[in-house]
Amino acid sequence: MTMSQQPAAVLWGHLLWRRLVLPLASPQLGLPWALLLLLALVLTPAAVVLAGSVDWQEVPATPEGRQWWDAGSLRLSRDGNLMVLSRFQPTTPANGQPRPGELYVMEVNCGEMLFRDTSVNGIPRFRPEWIAPADDGLLTAVIEASCQAGQGLMQAG
Repeated sequence: MTMSQQPAAVLWGHLLWRRLVLPLASPQLGLPWALLLLLALVLTPAAVVLAGSVDWQEVPATPEGRQWWDAGSLRLSRDGNLMVLSRFQPTTPANGQPRPGELYVMEVNCGEMLFRDTSVNGIPRFRPEWIAPADDGLLTAVIEASCQAGQGLMQAG
């Protein structure tokens, strides 16, 4: 197989090895840099493979907006509660300027119908308080739907 017949990933790997790794292995820079770069190149594709699929499930909209939960994100917390990724899109105001949505990682206590946001837009919240959804129809629907979908996971855990 000639160089032009090899897959693009092999060609890129060969190019990176010759242009980046080998020069870093020179005595002036030291072998640890070359090994570190090689390790980064090897582990980078693994991050893409480890990402789970997204399966957004929309709950009935309310005047406040729309909300979805990700069935592919259901996991158990260390305390045995359900963890779920949720996104909220507020209703567009009368001026027509849409407001940005938000992503939440919610920990849900299905037995008590309580939740707490452990992360908002990727920013962790430390020691979040447990909250009842009260009159929030979107949160109530997300909690009910995710708890129903996660029953098997909670029984197995």
